[in-house]
Amino acid sequence: MPTTIMPVFKHGHNQVVQIPAEFRLDVEQVEIRRTENGDLVLHPLRSNRGQALLQTLSDFDADFITALELDRAELLGIQERDNL
Repeated sequence: MPTTIMPVFKHGHNQVVQIPAEFRLDVEQVEIRRTENGDLVLHPLRSNRGQALLQTLSDFDADFITALELDRAELLGIQERDNL
């Protein structure tokens, strides 16, 4: 995995690190977190991140959902309990 050392600049009260072209991000926002050992991790946030999941879920028809619900009901079963 390639690595590059870049300078850190001040911009007002913020710090700025220029991202070189080979690490260019094709997003408008990133999530930044600090690990326990102090490393910073940038995670690109894609605007349509959940679209693939929503599309997949929309492809399930009513018969498929009914079959899933019946299968789940069979697995859970009705519990027999003593009256209180």
